[in-house]
Amino acid sequence: MGSSLRPRHGKPPLSQVPAGDGARFSRASDSLAADAMADEVRLEASLRPRNFDEYVGQTAVVEKLRIYVKAAKDRREALDHCLFSGPPGLGKTSLAYIIAAELGVGLHVSSGPAIERKGDLAGILTNLQHRDVLFIDEIHRLNAAVEEYLYPAMEEFRLDITIDSGPAARAMKIDLPAFTLIGATTRTGLLTSPLRDRFQIQERLEYYEPKYLEQILARSARILGVSLDESGSAEVAKRSRGTPRIANRLLRRIRDFAQVEGSSRISREVADRALERLQIDAAGLDPMDRKILQTILEKFGGGPVGVDTIAASVGEQRDTLEDVYEPYLLQEGLLQRTPRGRIATQRTYRYFGKTPPENSQGSLW
Repeated sequence: MGSSLRPRHGKPPLSQVPAGDGARFSRASDSLAADAMADEVRLEASLRPRNFDEYVGQTAVVEKLRIYVKAAKDRREALDHCLFSGPPGLGKTSLAYIIAAELGVGLHVSSGPAIERKGDLAGILTNLQHRDVLFIDEIHRLNAAVEEYLYPAMEEFRLDITIDSGPAARAMKIDLPAFTLIGATTRTGLLTSPLRDRFQIQERLEYYEPKYLEQILARSARILGVSLDESGSAEVAKRSRGTPRIANRLLRRIRDFAQVEGSSRISREVADRALERLQIDAAGLDPMDRKILQTILEKFGGGPVGVDTIAASVGEQRDTLEDVYEPYLLQEGLLQRTPRGRIATQRTYRYFGKTPPENSQGSLW
């Protein structure tokens, strides 16, 4: 349902749950997988900036948030509700953690798909304390009933509950402490107007310039104990799709290659060799990016072609294409969206060494 930075009593660990002999192996496998995922989450969390001073990039957004947070803290009031939008991996979750830390309040974390029923939301909201921060990732995926239940909580800090049903039904109001809701979304267009308009602070995060990614990589390298020189940092930043999460992930994988190959320092040459083996090219495109573009070019004559058709052709979910791959391809001018479907641009033809047709659309190389 959600998680909080405050300790809570929950179910006993898996090792304490009685199990029959037939279940032991599968439970052990699940436990190992869960441990591996927990280690990855802990490692990613260790790389997160802890305060505004450590947060790199998104300068205009951060400067405004500093002011809003300081003003709310000085007044000892809850910060106004915030909505952060933008492609995945740009720091929306990190900003939520930083805001809670700067305010000196508790942070409760959940996601749109995890809050399935009104009771789930009620349980989270009634556990909040004064000025706490509730962070809901993928807030555009809240179902309609839960979303409507959230409106009075955001506006008036109260829950409207109906007890019983039929002739015996009666309404009950539960007062909530003033709190801050921070919503994160990769798809602002899927938010309903009533929900979007209830966020007094709305900010969009943009892709990072390489110089900011290099600063992030330098900090991550220090935390990971990796020796990374400037040329290696520049090479990784150039291929990270303008996204800090991808930059950190590539750094961890390059560290593995460097360690096995006996390289004590990640230089441009070491980074280049590792990235080639990871199939990340000089433009930052990975195999799926190239597969999407080649599908449009070779199977559909450069388009237009519908996104559902592309998803079926490459064996990927539509939502993943729209949320993960398309934003960067659009940003780089390798893809165009039109009312009739997706179209490969002239830059795409040139990227694959093909001559664009005379009637092709899009930006030049």
